[in-house]
Amino acid sequence: MRTVRGFTMIELLVALAIIGMLLTLAAPRYFTSIDRTREDVLREDLYILRNALDHFYADRGVNPEKLDDLVSQHYLRAIPIDPLLNSSKGWVLVLPAGPSEGAVANVRSGAPNSDRNGIPYRDW
Repeated sequence: MRTVRGFTMIELLVALAIIGMLLTLAAPRYFTSIDRTREDVLREDLYILRNALDHFYADRGVNPEKLDDLVSQHYLRAIPIDPLLNSSKGWVLVLPAGPSEGAVANVRSGAPNSDRNGIPYRDW
């Protein structure tokens, strides 16, 4: 007579409980690391945009009229994507002090949330 080998229901439930406990420990760390990475990418994108704006102003003596001028004048290859909005159209443009100095003196993120320290992304 041949016996059927397999797992009992108790063994399966214990294995699923162990997997569930491991997931409850790993999931919060995973999502925290994703948020931290998005913030780091946003910080780098803002640095790149602001650096290009500074170079544009230093070369021409006037700020660009729009962000696309940075691409058309070869200061950037493409407008970076805001990692929190997943769009390159979400940047908030900051006007210069004088109207004759162009239209874009600085950029900020248009994301509505705050970072891990409670600082709104629009204030970075």
